[in-house]
Amino acid sequence: MHGADGLLFHDGLLWLVANQAYVILGVDEAGRIRVRAGELQGVDAEGRPRSLVFPASTAVQDGWMLATNLSLPLTPAAGDEWEESVRAWNVVRFRLPDAPPASTIAAPTQYLQVGAHRYAYRELGPRGGMPLVLFNRLRGTLDDWDPAFVDRLAADRHVILFDHVGLSRSTGPLAADYPGFADGAAQFIRALGHAQVDGLGYSFGGPVLMQMTLAHPTLVRRLVIAGSTPGFVPGDAPRNGPVPEKVWQTAFKPVNSDEDFLYLFFSPSETSQAAGRAYRERLKARPDAFAVPVSEAGWKSQIAAAQGIGTPETTLLHRLGRIRQPVLVANGNNDIMTPTYGSYAMFQALPDARLILYPDSGHGFLFQYPEAFADEVLDFLR
Repeated sequence: MHGADGLLFHDGLLWLVANQAYVILGVDEAGRIRVRAGELQGVDAEGRPRSLVFPASTAVQDGWMLATNLSLPLTPAAGDEWEESVRAWNVVRFRLPDAPPASTIAAPTQYLQVGAHRYAYRELGPRGGMPLVLFNRLRGTLDDWDPAFVDRLAADRHVILFDHVGLSRSTGPLAADYPGFADGAAQFIRALGHAQVDGLGYSFGGPVLMQMTLAHPTLVRRLVIAGSTPGFVPGDAPRNGPVPEKVWQTAFKPVNSDEDFLYLFFSPSETSQAAGRAYRERLKARPDAFAVPVSEAGWKSQIAAAQGIGTPETTLLHRLGRIRQPVLVANGNNDIMTPTYGSYAMFQALPDARLILYPDSGHGFLFQYPEAFADEVLDFLR
């Protein structure tokens, strides 16, 4: 807790003062941080801290939290010169934020209008840290994210799910290529008020995130690229051949059955197939699951974007050296939708990357190993 100090029970949470981190934390009965509040917002001209500096005791009144800032002598030291500008010590107050939803199933769908586009999104996990934005797959919607995976992430991070520009519950003009999808994502993130985020791009979302990083490099701190591809990958290595025709015939059915998903996303083994069935059942726990699928025009725009990086001249692979941020690349050991060799090729092309492959799994490895992969993601992003 970085200097735990005063405590207070309020509204089902235990509020603790993290004295050395200049923040107050709301912790639930399982010990998970649900809310971060009161981060320092600078020092005013009179030397008074805005919000918290070395906070101590707290009190709550009519939806406001009041906290004392400790009066400590601040001696000159390298690296904390801003603290030495504090000349007055005060009592501050701020509105208590609502605790975010505890699970993906309970997170409400919200909407954000930005020009001609309306973005659909859901948020969960503690606010106040670096947000983690999840970029979805081909034909994927808010309802396709695995609660077991996302809830594990949200126990530690502020997680934002969204529907790509013009797809599913998001409305407005469709994007024609990856730069269009990337610019739409950047527009959405900035409209939410975030200057920088971590990103996890799954499948189709991987090139969207990488393109956004190339076009808006200061917007992304770290990247996770899961079950994805840079586009065309040269070479005759094993499992780097063309995707089987049956894959595309199945993927582009007007409506996919559970059996289609088991074929496309999981290996044929009994263990993997059982994990796939469990994943599909978890999705059905949300009352409005699959209410708004991606339209045919929508997924065809995604296909057009994917085809746009499908040649030796247009692939993103040759541009990945410009991504200087740390990147975690992950996949199943036999992905039939985005061949696993492409993950290795990205790992080789990125200047600061690590690679994880999961056994007996395919495109849906993150739903076969939701807790294990979420823990890897959290460890990488720390």
